[in-house]
Amino acid sequence: MTTTLISATEAPTPTTGPRTSYDEPDGVAARGTLILLTGRGETAAAYARFGRRISADAYKVRVVELDLDDLGAARDRVHELLADDTLPAPRVLVGTDTGATYAAALARAGQHDVDGVVLAGLALPGTSATDDQSWDDELETRSACPAHRRVLSEDADFQRGALRQELPAAWSDYHPGPSGRPTLVLHGSDDPLSPVDDALAPFRGDTAAHLRVVEGGRHDVLNDVTHRSVAATVVLFLERLKLGADLPVIVRADAPERA
Repeated sequence: MTTTLISATEAPTPTTGPRTSYDEPDGVAARGTLILLTGRGETAAAYARFGRRISADAYKVRVVELDLDDLGAARDRVHELLADDTLPAPRVLVGTDTGATYAAALARAGQHDVDGVVLAGLALPGTSATDDQSWDDELETRSACPAHRRVLSEDADFQRGALRQELPAAWSDYHPGPSGRPTLVLHGSDDPLSPVDDALAPFRGDTAAHLRVVEGGRHDVLNDVTHRSVAATVVLFLERLKLGADLPVIVRADAPERA
């Protein structure tokens, strides 16, 4: 346990858990709002880096911790955030692992009025880890990024072994699919938990879905070694969404690119 020394003139600041809100820099107008649903075992601490980076580009980020044993709490929190008039549009649901699967379900059901959806590392029915998965194996499944592995290892509230948790029984017949809203689907080519072809298949052919494969990516592409490129891809999607639901192209190639 680490002991922090506090001077006599400095009062201790109470802690209530990891940070869940990230705002645009002072003096900059907010460009939109992301509501991020976490995956199995994760706390909001896993998305501090993502929250800081996206908010630096003037998009507000709100993190909602998803508990598979209390989905109603996450649904109500999403509803509460979407009802907050101080959070600007476009409003986008972002999810990872089971958070992605639930975000897809919320958008598809039409119960929440969102402008777009970002799905990263979808959890699919039947894609849980084996019971004998070690901690090192779990880290290998989640991310190859040393910094993120350290964040997970040092998070006392992170639930190790959570990838063994099966999806809720109510999801047994549910496979994520198009919602009709602009959707960015991000998936790792080397995801050992949810095969990339299975994850992307329901969205192929949907004109509102934009599919991106992260080369060498593991299950948590938002926090993998290519997290900068993935975050840039998310920002480009957001910028295009601000121009319209048909996602007008902002930057295009003048000629076919060389391999």
